[in-house]
Amino acid sequence: MLTNSILLEALSVEQLQQLINTSVKNGIQEFHSGIQSKDNSEELLTRGQTCDFLKIDSSTLWAWTNKGKVKAYGIGARRYYKRSELLECLILLKK
Repeated sequence: MLTNSILLEALSVEQLQQLINTSVKNGIQEFHSGIQSKDNSEELLTRGQTCDFLKIDSSTLWAWTNKGKVKAYGIGARRYYKRSELLECLILLKK
């Protein structure tokens, strides 16, 4: 039977701690850089995703686009909306 094992006889406790610390730091840095590279603010949303995001009907989205309340980007017959611009369109209502 094959087993994966690491021989630790040649390592001191300090060396083992250093090895573990280095490995954990590298893992955290990779995870952190992965999160930062996924900037969702510039994510393009389809019409359906935009309606779900804003919790509106597609006719409302069409009207807002025609009035210029939200910006649409298109390729052929497809329309896309930037998440960051949708968030910018939201206005604070006074109570």
